[in-house]
Amino acid sequence: MVDFLKQVDRTWTLFLDRDGVINRRIVGGYVVNKEEFEFLPGVLQAIRFFSERFGRICVITNQQGVGKGIMNQTHLELVHEHMSLEITSFGGRLDGIYYSTDLATKPNNTRKPNIDMALQAKADFNEIDFSKSIMVGDSKSDMEFGQNAGMKTIFISSKSAPGSVRFDMCVSGLAELEQLMI
Repeated sequence: MVDFLKQVDRTWTLFLDRDGVINRRIVGGYVVNKEEFEFLPGVLQAIRFFSERFGRICVITNQQGVGKGIMNQTHLELVHEHMSLEITSFGGRLDGIYYSTDLATKPNNTRKPNIDMALQAKADFNEIDFSKSIMVGDSKSDMEFGQNAGMKTIFISSKSAPGSVRFDMCVSGLAELEQLMI
C-alpha cells in the first residue's frame, strides 16, 4: 500500500472525478439524463466505505456538454441529484459536487486542470487541506488538477497507465482503492 493511504483519517478530503470514475463514461458523448447514468461496479460500496474514512468527499467534473449546448444546466443537475440520491440510499455521502460547463477553448476557463473547483470546495469547507487531499481520476487533466492543488493523485486505468500521465498511485477503480484501504 502507498504510505499516504495509511495516513487517511477524517481530516482528509477525497476528490473524485465523475465520468469514468463513478459512472460509465460515454466515449465521444455525454451523460445527458439519469437513464444514461450507470454506476461502475463496486462504486456505491466504495463510496459508502470512503464516507467513514474521509472527512469530506467532493466530486470535481468537467461538463462542457452544457457549454456545447448538448444539454442544459438543469439536465446536469438532475443527473447529479440522481447520483447523490443513489449514493445516499446506499449509505454513502457526497459533501459537494463542483462542475465546470466551460468549453475547453474558452480563455481563463474553470475546467480541470485549473484548480478553480478545488478552491470553491475549500471556500465551502474551510477545513479542507489540499496537502491532506486525494484526487482520483481517469485523465491527465485530473492528475494535473490534483498536482496543481498540491494533492495526492490516484489514476484509474483498466490498462497500464500511459507514460505521459504522472500520479502517485494507479488502481483499476474505486473498488480496488477500497480494498487497498481496508
